[in-house]
Amino acid sequence: MRKISLFIAMSLDGYIAKPNDDLSFLKLVEKKDEDYGYAEFTANVDTLIIGRKTYDYVLKEIGASHYDNGQRDVYVITRTERPQIGRTIFYTGNIAELVEKLKSEKGKNIYCDGGAEVINELLKNSLIDEFIISIIPVLLGNGTKLFKDGRPEQILEFVSAKTFETGLVQLYYKKK
Repeated sequence: MRKISLFIAMSLDGYIAKPNDDLSFLKLVEKKDEDYGYAEFTANVDTLIIGRKTYDYVLKEIGASHYDNGQRDVYVITRTERPQIGRTIFYTGNIAELVEKLKSEKGKNIYCDGGAEVINELLKNSLIDEFIISIIPVLLGNGTKLFKDGRPEQILEFVSAKTFETGLVQLYYKKK
């Protein structure tokens, strides 16, 4: 069975975005030729799940090929129906049902890149199998929290922690 992995960055105080969905704080740890394991991680992924706000931000800042590189299916979770573009599917249904279906199919792993609403819906249904969370050395004070209240308790198993020259710390946990 395929697993779903969360690979995301947050501030030390737990925010994945500043107010107004601003992700500019991620630039604090940008370093030439350093991807913090992203290429290695995505080499084992053939399906991506992402919220529409995060998708729109990345589309504007980086471009569509960051997600839809022709090698994987991209499910953008949205409330507004839109036609499929390449391998990008705009999904308006039940996210838990989608993930259960995807996990039962053959293929590589599934990558969840946010946003908070999608992550917390997956957490409510205990569907995330591993967590790779990069901590950016900044205290934002407010914005969008990674973990929201109202989800069931989930016990995790520590796998590893890596530190980087930029001050970023990457934590890796699996669901126990």
